[in-house]
Amino acid sequence: MRARTPAVLAASVVLALAAGPLAAPAFAAPSAPVSSSADRRGPAEEALRAAIAGLPNQYATAALVRVGTPGGDWHGSAGVRDLTGDGPARPDARFRAGSITKVVTAATVLRLAAQDEIDLDAPVQGYLPDLFTPEFEQPISVRHLLNHTSGIKPGDGFGDDFAELYAHRYETLTPQQVAASAIAKGPEDFVPGTRQQYLNINYTILGLLIEKVTGRSYASQATRLVLRPAGMHHTYFPGTDPRIRGPHNRGYQAVERPDGTTELVDVTEWNQADRWAAGDMISTTADLERLLTKLFRGKIVPQPELEEMFTTPAGVPGATMSAGLEYQEADGQVFWGKSGARYGYSAFIGGTRDLSRTLVYSVNSTDAKGTARNPVADAITAAALR
Repeated sequence: MRARTPAVLAASVVLALAAGPLAAPAFAAPSAPVSSSADRRGPAEEALRAAIAGLPNQYATAALVRVGTPGGDWHGSAGVRDLTGDGPARPDARFRAGSITKVVTAATVLRLAAQDEIDLDAPVQGYLPDLFTPEFEQPISVRHLLNHTSGIKPGDGFGDDFAELYAHRYETLTPQQVAASAIAKGPEDFVPGTRQQYLNINYTILGLLIEKVTGRSYASQATRLVLRPAGMHHTYFPGTDPRIRGPHNRGYQAVERPDGTTELVDVTEWNQADRWAAGDMISTTADLERLLTKLFRGKIVPQPELEEMFTTPAGVPGATMSAGLEYQEADGQVFWGKSGARYGYSAFIGGTRDLSRTLVYSVNSTDAKGTARNPVADAITAAALR
């Protein structure tokens, strides 16, 4: 699967939901301006309700949405808790946030940089000398990892398709094993800092870096430096635990049977240890909204380090990704966001830098890692940015 870049669609506003090891998340901006800080319009409530009406359907079993505007906020949910009963989807549900974890990882690194514990311009080879082989002659800075220009190849996983991965869903592949497998492949054929290539491995190695410089676990440092300051009291890192602890809506993956019919396979339980600092976080829409607003207001990462999250690498053709975020510009408006997807769950956080328009959602997509766009997520986004 090739990495994708954002696209502006003339007739609608859409967000790409792909956020896996080889697919770049895409935040596409609308074809017409959304509200600015001077625009006091509230959310398009009727359109938002229509966007999530009729769940469950073939595309999703549940959806949780939070929209913020100068004229007010809107929170909504639809769908079912699971397909075996008739309980409605829980609006306070925890879910797998996927690559939105990278926002927290980037913020953790930048907090440590602000405390002079990490030098963003220093070669990561110097921090982790036992990881890198002599083939990595070109210096790879911490900043290169943050903005996906490192030239490190992807690490190995348990397989390439759903069937292979599902068969190993209770097994553990450690971040150390993933990083070692990537390094063993040698560097890409470009100088670090000259090409942007979205890969989980960059943030897996950042997790190892955090542990090396602090002497403590990634989860403890990300919690101390980001989750607690953001007030994310219902967010955690599961480690090797395949369950989602606390209230949650179950996730499903559509699988075609040999006779051509479709089966929805329950994928709620899954050991995400290999995703780690790149994508294993479990959160809620309320917590992610707190992360978005406090981060953008400078309450978590101080200046000047916060600018790293709103700066794409100079001189890199087509670069849209910064430290933990991605941007798209249209009609004078700039939007920053991050999507995430694990099987059964698709999520997004984003908005304008002045927070005049924000969106957080979780969609229990029936093909969260597929290449096709999800109509439910697209409808939510179009309604949210009206």
